[in-house]
Amino acid sequence: MTLDSDFSDQALKKRASQGEEQAFKMLFDRYHSKLFHYLFSIVKSKEVAEELVMDVFLKMWLARDMIVQIENLDGFLFRAAYNKSVDFFRAAAKDKRLTDLIWENDQIPAGNYADDSLLMHEYESKLRDAIDLLSPQRKKIFLLHKDSGLSNAEIADTLNISKKTVANSIVEARQFIKSYLSKELGFWLFTTVVYNLLKNN
Repeated sequence: MTLDSDFSDQALKKRASQGEEQAFKMLFDRYHSKLFHYLFSIVKSKEVAEELVMDVFLKMWLARDMIVQIENLDGFLFRAAYNKSVDFFRAAAKDKRLTDLIWENDQIPAGNYADDSLLMHEYESKLRDAIDLLSPQRKKIFLLHKDSGLSNAEIADTLNISKKTVANSIVEARQFIKSYLSKELGFWLFTTVVYNLLKNN
């Protein structure tokens, strides 16, 4: 049976709750584009946005017997989409590859957070705390590398130590700082960082 495209959401919900796939597909077609653009505005990735949209509708289909009880379908779908985006960012925050990318340059990339002065202030404060906790020599090596932009060889010559000592000190400093910031700043920072990384890709 072919359904009229002018069917109300309520009529389609009732039919979909009874297992009519065509009715559910009409709801999908009716809301897919709006949800996709909403999620894309959040995650900044077409592939991720499309996957999250499909997850929203799959969840609704699996609980289709309850669809008819949803009074405001538009609000329900957008709330479900938002929750999916939060789940995505939480999963991304636990992804070792992504968190390594975030910290590989010792700091959040400059310029990504011009509109979030509170985040930057908190980040920079904790970064200073982490650096101050390094041993005196490791701190000196790290700052020559980070702030002065000296190469390992230049640092070795300046401090009269081996290049291997410089390289090891920088790696160990980065690992300590990464661990400290991850622990001190927690999930809220990672979600913001992940969002901006995706936005700029």
